[in-house]
Amino acid sequence: MGKHNATVFLYIDEEPDPIAELQTPIVFNLDTTKLTDGEHTLKIISKFGNKEGLKIIHFNVRNGPIIHLEGLSDQETVNGVLPLMLNAYDTGKNQSFIIKGSENPRTIPVWVWIIALVFAAWGAFYLVTNFSL
Repeated sequence: MGKHNATVFLYIDEEPDPIAELQTPIVFNLDTTKLTDGEHTLKIISKFGNKEGLKIIHFNVRNGPIIHLEGLSDQETVNGVLPLMLNAYDTGKNQSFIIKGSENPRTIPVWVWIIALVFAAWGAFYLVTNFSL
């Protein structure tokens, strides 16, 4: 390589050995399928002559299926029997068009029911007042 290129060492989390030693400039494909789901750290150390640089990047990996839970929130105080709706599905990242969460059945929010009821009540009022015999 040329004398104007730096050498970079890539480390994942607290591993003592680098996952790659590369000459810059380069495009490197980080394979996250070899990492567990959760928080990770990418540490990049660059060396150019007797100088050294450091960059640390925190990132989350989620290769596993998405888990959706309805009926219980994080840090919620509960009692009695809880009906939980639980679903796990893959994101289908290989497709070009994805409606995120479309595979996941969800209950209709309360505000939608309220709007529907108000509209139905208004419609009934309108019919009764304008078309009564």
